[in-house]
Amino acid sequence: MRIFSPGMAFVDLLRANEPEAMAQIRGNTQNPQLKGVVKFYRTPYSGVLIEAEIFGLPDKTKPETSGFFAMHIHENGDCTMPFDKTGMHYNPSGDDHPNHAGDLIPLLSFQGYAWLSFFDKRFQLPAIRGKSVIIHQLPDDFTTQPSGGSGEKIGCGIIS
Repeated sequence: MRIFSPGMAFVDLLRANEPEAMAQIRGNTQNPQLKGVVKFYRTPYSGVLIEAEIFGLPDKTKPETSGFFAMHIHENGDCTMPFDKTGMHYNPSGDDHPNHAGDLIPLLSFQGYAWLSFFDKRFQLPAIRGKSVIIHQLPDDFTTQPSGGSGEKIGCGIIS
């Protein structure tokens, strides 16, 4: 007996549909090998399915890095190096961190590669177009205000 679930719908969305928005990620000067894409899909559940595939994350054997990297949506879509014009986390409701709409789940890298997919209802696609997806050097600690102590912005892509 096959039971239909939202997860099955999400798998079908990823397999058979084009994303409605995406951000092409590129690395900063210290991480030129970093690249990837974050895709955003509309769902029938009043939310957004996000899929990220990132290559070239700093190797966890380097000092000051681990296998986890913070990923956030920032309020400005300006990926001019050194990514310092992206503003703060997207936070239309003025919540504390980690409850900003732009606080996404962390990337887990294995030998520089990360893939993930998750569902989020804290924003809709029209609201995030023109903003940026940022990958940070460190994992988000989910505590430090205002941005989780996630360190340098090492990757950036504009959502279009």
